[in-house]
Order: sequence, then structure tokens, then C-alpha cells
Amino acid sequence: MGVVSGQAEASQPPHPLQLLRPHWPAPAWVGAAVSLREGGVSAPPFASLNLAAHVGDDPAAVAENRRRLHAALALRSEPLWLSQRHGVEVVDADGWRVGAGPPVGDVAITRRSGRVLAVLVADCLPVLLARYDGTAIAVAHAGWRGLAAGVLEASVTALGGPAQPVHAWLGPVIGPGYFEVGEEVRSAFSQLGRSADAARAFELNARGRWQCDLYALARWRLKAFGVSSVHGERRCTYALAQSFYSYRREGLTGRMAALIWLDPH
Repeated sequence: MGVVSGQAEASQPPHPLQLLRPHWPAPAWVGAAVSLREGGVSAPPFASLNLAAHVGDDPAAVAENRRRLHAALALRSEPLWLSQRHGVEVVDADGWRVGAGPPVGDVAITRRSGRVLAVLVADCLPVLLARYDGTAIAVAHAGWRGLAAGVLEASVTALGGPAQPVHAWLGPVIGPGYFEVGEEVRSAFSQLGRSADAARAFELNARGRWQCDLYALARWRLKAFGVSSVHGERRCTYALAQSFYSYRREGLTGRMAALIWLDPH
């Protein structure tokens, strides 16, 4: 995964806009990126490239941050910003009318060139998916509730899988050292079958609670559903405060975006 500087219009921020670029075997015409927290205009506690309009940030700052992201990535259209609910609902972006407002869902798919898909995150796991042949792509917002409910399975199914193989890339997420959960979370996964695989993603701590590895849970769920091409690089949103927003670390904070689009030209 590489970090590259974007070129933003308007006045330059103290820190340039930077992006994570996935290293994965998706076709060359599949564009993808994850924003970092620097390079925008939002004031604390949202400093500085907050892309979420629902967290209490100044709407004008959010609009400018989105404009800067759009320019840095040379996007052909505005990203489809979802109203996320920690569920499994899939939004078909090709049937959504631009300007109709944010659709409710935690997965979006497209088969159209130029359509940009996005999810917002600040500890939850963003997952990018692309068919091997590059004819369809998806993005998923995967917190523990979504993972347990089958958000990744819904995403792969929407792309035609597992009959149509897909590549998956797992983005930055809160690491197991900082994600403490109760027994109800562990039980939600152990009841799904193959409990030995799920158990390895939980470690009992001194307080009698569990340290949960969302990255490992996502890899397990994808593998169990027939996805063998799983990529990514562990970067902990909680530990790397300069680079990432973290809801668990800060409470009132901004959001990064994970984006994917088709651009054969």
C-alpha cells in the first residue's frame, strides 16, 4: 500500500492531502484510494480532512474537503455517499439517481465507468472488492455488527460471487490491541459455525473481556465464502493518530473515506 500526495486546488493546507493506494491484483482500470486525516480545512476536533457530513462539522468545511478529495483523485463524478447503518443492505449505484440524497446501506456496487463508490470509516473496516475481470466493483463498511450479519457475503454475492471470483482489499481498521469487546460480540461470531476460526480472532484480557481482531474476522468470513484473493495491510486507526480518525480514541471526530471506481480510460 503506498502513500501519495494529492494536488488540491485553492490554498494549500499546512499538511498536504495524502492518500493510501491499495496494492492488489485488481485490473489496472479499477481505481481505489483511502483518505487520511490531513490535508483539509476542518477545525478540531475534526481536523482536518473530515469527509462526513453527519458528525457535527461545519458543512462548508466538509464541502471543501470533499472538493479537495475530488480534485486530488481527478474523479469523474461525485462519490455516492451512503447513509450507513452497520447492516448488510446493498445499494446498486447504477440505479440511483444523482441528487436523490444519500441511499441507506453499507455496501455499494457499480458496473459503470466513472461511478465512484465510497464508505466512511473511523475504526470500522473498509473493504474494497473487484471482480477478476474488472466488470464490477463494490465497497463495504464492515464493523463487527456488519461482519457478524454477513455484510461481506452480501457484497460478494452482489458481484456475482462466489461463482464469479473477486479480489478483496482490507483497509485501515482499529487493531486488536485497542478494540475491547464483551462476550456478546464473541458469541455473535462463535455461533456462525467454524467457531475455531472465529475464536482465534479474540483474546481474553485481564479484565475478563475480549480483544477483537476485525481484520482476522474479515479474512475468515471471506475465506469461508470462497474468496481466496484477499489483500491488505494492517494499519491501526487507533494507534496512528496523526494519520487516521478513531471513534474509540476520540469520540467526537471525523471520518476517512474508502473509494473505488472504474476508469478504463
